Amino acid sequence: MNIKSLLLGSAAALIAVSGARAADAVVVAEPEPAEYVKICDVYGAGYFYIPGTETCLRIGGYFRYDMGVGDSGTFDGVNNVADHMDGDRHDTYYKNMRFTLRTYTGQETELGTLKTFTETRFQFGNSSGDYDGSSSTGWQAGNNKADGTSKTSLNFAWIQLGGLRVGKDETVYDQFIGYAGNVIQDTLIPYGVKDTNLISYYFDAGSGFTGVVSLEEGTAVNTIDSYVPHVVGGLKYKGDWGAITGVVAYDSNYEEVSGKVRLDVNVSKELTLFVMGGYGTNDNINDFGTGRTQYKPWGGNWAIWGGGTYKFNDKTSFNAQVSYDDWKNLGVAANVAYTIVPGYTITAEVDYLNAGKFDDFDFNNWTKADKKSSVGGIVRFQRNF
Repeated sequence: MNIKSLLLGSAAALIAVSGARAADAVVVAEPEPAEYVKICDVYGAGYFYIPGTETCLRIGGYFRYDMGVGDSGTFDGVNNVADHMDGDRHDTYYKNMRFTLRTYTGQETELGTLKTFTETRFQFGNSSGDYDGSSSTGWQAGNNKADGTSKTSLNFAWIQLGGLRVGKDETVYDQFIGYAGNVIQDTLIPYGVKDTNLISYYFDAGSGFTGVVSLEEGTAVNTIDSYVPHVVGGLKYKGDWGAITGVVAYDSNYEEVSGKVRLDVNVSKELTLFVMGGYGTNDNINDFGTGRTQYKPWGGNWAIWGGGTYKFNDKTSFNAQVSYDDWKNLGVAANVAYTIVPGYTITAEVDYLNAGKFDDFDFNNWTKADKKSSVGGIVRFQRNF
């Protein structure tokens, strides 16, 4: 009995140990809970929450291919390029491919909405102009400009908390009042130079009234030359019928003042019209500069722009703009834009410029015109996402 009991006890112990080991072998750890991307609809379509944060992110942009022909004075043409073999001169296409990447973020805080926006442009193409048979390589396609500088650019990179915005932006002198119509070549008579670092504050007074005040650095030759910034302010009233907007700017480099006033009218569901006028002092600009600055780039004291858009249907629209300034420069642009499928639009445009002071000794050539009257055309293919 003792031997039998001993054998039975040993067998039971072995079974218990084997069972324990088998149980240990099949134990599986609990999986970590999966974290899926959540849609954020607070700031509009396309936003999602960055996992693990309260920040909403949207990624967008566009692909754009431009092809222009005609006279350089319309920004559409590449003229008088030297022949590779016999030295003759030819005209050729203006072509440019652009990929634009945009990012948007938004987050609610105790101090208001915290937002950011960036836009970076990557480009390959040539530059319009009159090359006069010279050795300039601006007519050659590439990722760099003729001077060797990159065509990649940071067009926007700003942070905004509540109404306070800081960073790289377009001057509020342009973006608050709006561009001069829905044409491609909207600066045959220029209405502003866009790039700048700035500190600006936007406010909403209610009942359709909004405003902005901005301290700006300027860009290139218009960059401030002291600690005194350029100062820009604007007011807008917007209603169902349209809007009226005014902006005024103080140029600290030349101690000049300029301003623009704009009227937008929604004539009908299909037709919208606008007219914008600009005026600026130029005594110091004429004495110490070229007559053009960041806030008064048009010729002389005054300029005017007008135009509109007529929508034939959801896919097709006609856009036009006419502009004129104190130096008797006249610009006309008109196009038809057709949306083939949602997000993909083809635009065909015809442009005309009459350079009023072309034959004068003090002619200031904004558009690279090589004659008094210039005609050109451009086709744009654009895919937004």
